[in-house]
Amino acid sequence: MSVWGLYGAAAIGVFAAGVFGAFGSTAHVVRRVLGVNIMGGGVFLLLVASARRAPSAIPDPVPHALVLTGIVISVSATALAVAIARALSAEVRDASAPPPDGPPR
Repeated sequence: MSVWGLYGAAAIGVFAAGVFGAFGSTAHVVRRVLGVNIMGGGVFLLLVASARRAPSAIPDPVPHALVLTGIVISVSATALAVAIARALSAEVRDASAPPPDGPPR
């Protein structure tokens, strides 16, 4: 197996670990977001591994540019998902709070 084949196999393993984290039996939202991020890391690794066509050839720059763009999108999507999870957690916490005693003033 070549080095690039090893990178491809590692990418599949990382992606599988991300699938397990994202779609496993966890109820925690942040764990699911982290699982999706790990899946993205596997896809990025696979793109970088596929950029090399021959042992002596120059790597294709397009997959590298896609990976850089994907990293930027992944960071912003993660920030959005964490912000939504935090707001959802605050709403659930407020809804489960006991009602105040007596009429409101």
